[in-house]
Amino acid sequence: MKRTQTLLAALVLAAAPALQAQTASAARPPAPQAAQASQVQQFTLANGMTLIVKPDHRAPTIAHMVWVRVGAIDEVDGTSGVAHALEHMMFKGTPSLAPGEFSRRVAALGGRENAFTTLDYTGFYQQIPAARLEDVMKLESDRFAHNQWADDEFSREIEVVKEERRMRTEDNPRSLLYEALNAAAFVASPYHRPVVGWMSDLDAMTPDDVRHFWKTWYTPANAAVVIAGDVTPEQALALARRYYEPIPARELPVRKPRLEPVQQGLRRLDFKAPAEQAYVALAFKAPQLHSLAQPGPEGEDALALTVLAAVLDGYPGARLERGLTQGEHRVADSAGAYSGLVGRGPQLFVLDGVPAAGQTPEAVEAALRAQVQRVAREGVSEAELQRVKTQWVAGQVYKLDSVFNQANELGRQWIQGLPLDAGDVLIQRLRAVTAQQVQAVAARYFGDDQLTVATLRPQPIDPNRPRPVRRAGGPD
Repeated sequence: MKRTQTLLAALVLAAAPALQAQTASAARPPAPQAAQASQVQQFTLANGMTLIVKPDHRAPTIAHMVWVRVGAIDEVDGTSGVAHALEHMMFKGTPSLAPGEFSRRVAALGGRENAFTTLDYTGFYQQIPAARLEDVMKLESDRFAHNQWADDEFSREIEVVKEERRMRTEDNPRSLLYEALNAAAFVASPYHRPVVGWMSDLDAMTPDDVRHFWKTWYTPANAAVVIAGDVTPEQALALARRYYEPIPARELPVRKPRLEPVQQGLRRLDFKAPAEQAYVALAFKAPQLHSLAQPGPEGEDALALTVLAAVLDGYPGARLERGLTQGEHRVADSAGAYSGLVGRGPQLFVLDGVPAAGQTPEAVEAALRAQVQRVAREGVSEAELQRVKTQWVAGQVYKLDSVFNQANELGRQWIQGLPLDAGDVLIQRLRAVTAQQVQAVAARYFGDDQLTVATLRPQPIDPNRPRPVRRAGGPD
């Protein structure tokens, strides 16, 4: 499975543990924080909600997003999947909107919309003509504050969620393997539960479970509105004051630390599932970046591991592709590397591969580890470093082509507590990583004691097995 290292991928999966949401401050007037050359501005509304605005006047379009700092990491045992179930129910009505009416109105405005849930956060977005910004802000603020639906609406939608689990996870052997891998790699961290939830928890979930989760976490101090496109900060702030600021502030519960204990030895699991090819994934516990201002030793190592992953698998013809998938003695059909960088929970450095015909998962596992060991012995070349760093810089430029990508990056940065200029600062930090740092982390973090290995052992595929049917539309 190819996982090309990009700045966006790093920000998507990264996290800082014990990240606390900001509290509301009703007495403080909105004030802009930092302003970059791109004129991004951040405000805090009177109820504690954050507003981030990035003007881009090249086309009369806008990306409008609401980010809530709540995801699967905030769930408790017995209600796994409730954050994702709530995402679905946010489309099911308010006192003034019938179920499904939200999506119909956005479509009538000439826009498109969807939502997503991850381990760390939940997000909702609309891409619309600039003239329709007020309309979607009115709609989005209404459902954020007044989500309401009948029990029978939930009973129907939870079946859609179960079907999604069957289609995306239970009918996908590698998805099942990663679900088992996370459950084995993480003990105390909520990351050991899948975002979609265990099927038994979905079966037992009640409408009130979802309503309680909404009342607990969908509060202004735990959310940010991000707007990028053909808009001025003054215009966006005026509309936010009109539609989002009246939402009553509520106190957030204290997030208790759930720190992952130090792993004491290698963990290994064999996973049997109907599949055509074997597969192996090696997950090493890895440090994470807590701050861009002063990364510290752990943060510097996290940056160096991100560069190492890019050297291994960051471009066509990188080390894993050359060493494992090419030549007369190739051992793999594909091989990849990924390093978590930031996140609200602990991070992993993952190596993975699909054995070539006549090869075994054990041979791929050995070859993957040998590539890291080679870096630890011999280091990396300046040419390799320059290539991956040039790609990151280019990625920062390319993302400006899309107002959605700009809003998306700002929202992810806010979730992790990073500054408005985090994208540029992170590139600077990565460009400063040296070959010596990459060699050092290759020698430091790839021992057995921090490793969990999951191997997919293919089983015969039943041709008569019913397959889930994908439904069109609806939230992710």
